Amino acid sequence: MSTDADFGERLEEHTETYLDRINDCVALLPRALDEYASGGPYRETADEIAAIESECDGLVREIRGVITNAGPDDIGLLNTRINFNESALLDFYTELDVVANHTERIVQEVIMMRPDADVEPFRDMREMATHIVEMVAVLGDVVTRFVYGLARSDATETLTEGIESIRALESECDELRNDAIATAFADGAIDEPLVYRELAILLDELANTIEDLTDRIVVIASKEPGIVTEADPDADEE
Repeated sequence: MSTDADFGERLEEHTETYLDRINDCVALLPRALDEYASGGPYRETADEIAAIESECDGLVREIRGVITNAGPDDIGLLNTRINFNESALLDFYTELDVVANHTERIVQEVIMMRPDADVEPFRDMREMATHIVEMVAVLGDVVTRFVYGLARSDATETLTEGIESIRALESECDELRNDAIATAFADGAIDEPLVYRELAILLDELANTIEDLTDRIVVIASKEPGIVTEADPDADEE
């Protein structure tokens, strides 16, 4: 008979593989923008992103199968955290898959819209892409530890620092988005400001998705005392 630890290890292993490929996908975003700006092989990078995104689709299906096909004998204790949170966890993985999907879309939109890269709004968007790569790297650690804590009834994890880091980076992306859009419309030399507005919003939506994932973790963890996601408001008063 499988134990809850066995199930947790399987789920964590699948999740780590999936997160690694999401990270690989998003890490190509700044490179694709740089190659586009310099006239490099950005279409080849776009194809690489698309291939990884397709792989991520398969990986997330496997993870959902691990969760939905597991019975009490596989998971372990009947009151395990997975049993209580199965629906929310499946929704979480569905939302996580949006990260790779949206990364692919952004690059495709750049290729189709062909914005001038030698302007300030494009450089703001390039910086947003860098922040998003950082967010995904932190997210990988947060999700891995979250799944470890969720799949084992006796585990404890504190995810506060990573979640706060993602929130801070998302706020910086908001500022860069606003700067890109404002500059695009203020600079009379830019012929199609709406192109930069749409692309900046797409990048911001990707950053928002990553932050939303941490919000989902907070909601699920609110019912699990062993998983800490928010700083103690009384800690500074001690």
